Amino acid sequence: MNTGDRVRVRRDGTTHEGVLLPSAEPDHLVVKLDSGYNVGVDRDAADVEVLERDVYDVESEPEEEAASEVEFDDDLPTIALISTGGTIASTVDYRTGAVTAQFDAEDVLRAVPDLAGRANYRGRVVANILSENMEPPIWRELAEAVHEEIENGADGVVVMHGTDTMQYSASVLSFVLDTPVPIVFTGSQRSADRPSSDNVMNAVCSVEAAKADTAEVMVCMHASESDDKCALHRGTRVRKNHTSRRDAFETVGAEPLGYVDYDEASEDATADSRGVEFTGEYDERGETDLDIDADLDSDVELVKFTPGMDPAFFEACEGKSGVVIEGTGLGHVHTEFIDTIEELVEDGTTVVMTSQCLEGRVCDRVYDTGRDLLDAGVVEGEDMLPGTAKVKLMWALANTENAAETMRTPLAGEITERSVPWE
Repeated sequence: MNTGDRVRVRRDGTTHEGVLLPSAEPDHLVVKLDSGYNVGVDRDAADVEVLERDVYDVESEPEEEAASEVEFDDDLPTIALISTGGTIASTVDYRTGAVTAQFDAEDVLRAVPDLAGRANYRGRVVANILSENMEPPIWRELAEAVHEEIENGADGVVVMHGTDTMQYSASVLSFVLDTPVPIVFTGSQRSADRPSSDNVMNAVCSVEAAKADTAEVMVCMHASESDDKCALHRGTRVRKNHTSRRDAFETVGAEPLGYVDYDEASEDATADSRGVEFTGEYDERGETDLDIDADLDSDVELVKFTPGMDPAFFEACEGKSGVVIEGTGLGHVHTEFIDTIEELVEDGTTVVMTSQCLEGRVCDRVYDTGRDLLDAGVVEGEDMLPGTAKVKLMWALANTENAAETMRTPLAGEITERSVPWE
């Protein structure tokens, strides 16, 4: 048997079928299953049957592909595809069994052929990282790349991003950029080699959203576990609420800006946006002049208060430019921490209070603890999500004269309007 053969492997009463892959360990066989997962089996203990030879041509080194070109159609809009990493445009490398991506416009069209005919594409790599490795310097590079693409005539931007920190990056661009066109973040929860992958639908719906009559920073991901529609979440109100479901993202404290019907979007690839319906208020395309303020003060921490936590967590924030606290309920911490927080404020640290609750608004005027926190100089974060509050504070400290006042002021839909039952 050789790598690239389709095999049936039996061991201890368990049978696996798939493609034999190269193994870094000579004592183990590695098989890529039809589900897309890899399984390792002890070679000596396994009974292997070759079902089909040379299913995949697995070379020791990848062959260089001839350069390809994407034809430009004057009748189609231009969409900039910007990659920071993630799996949405990835394919399987059968040399290693891993998911890999060489990212340019041609690669994306090879990975997602359904995008052809919808737009002209420009591919650009800002980073190729796991999203948990995202950092403020890369946010700045991303913002500058998006700004440059729009300045050079892009009619919309799709940012392909790992899902774990997508909500932070979408929030950053919401504050850093004033945009006249849509900026749509998307990714995939399931890798491209899995039958349940969400990469094609998310990519198609994101391109249609990037062609739509809006100028919002949005996250476009599955609205349900079915392949029926994607939700368009405002970049400052979105949160990843599940580790692995395809509909992991939700708009918190509001409704999504709209949806993209996948069946309608898939009917025909045209220059016009298809399947996009907005259900709430949104900024319209072309109403805002392009501008960028990409400076960020990275000396900001997000601290989650929990019962019994070590006071050293707050003491370690001494000298920080800003601290966002994820407090309990209406925005509380243990009363013993209030003096330490007051010292932070007196030393020049801007301290903002948010809540661990998924819904609702911070109000430190109800209980004594809250009033003491206000007296200590803590800024109420209204109903901002803690992660959004962190990146907004990073931006406010670097770009405004009064960060505390800026944190109380709605800028990009991050603070919802208060509900008033009557006047």
